[in-house]
Amino acid sequence: MRLTDEEVQFLLQEMEGWKLVEERWIAKKYRFQDYLQGIEFVRQIAAISEEVNHHPFISIDYKLITVKISSWRAKGLTKLDFEMAKKYDEVYEKMK
Repeated sequence: MRLTDEEVQFLLQEMEGWKLVEERWIAKKYRFQDYLQGIEFVRQIAAISEEVNHHPFISIDYKLITVKISSWRAKGLTKLDFEMAKKYDEVYEKMK
């Protein structure tokens, strides 16, 4: 179920580095020490995303990985988007 604007703003306050984009996406940039570390991060979050069949847009710019997520069926953001964002952050923290 799609979240209201107020719910999105509330959840974003708890999410470090995540930003609202075009009122229907949340996005975050992750920086890595080297290219292959960033690629490993992408591999790990792709596996997590595949498990629940909820896939983000991922952009690889050398050592900078940008992740953008939304729920197509809901035409906006859902709790699942924020749950996935937290999982991606957990992967990043373990890799630091």
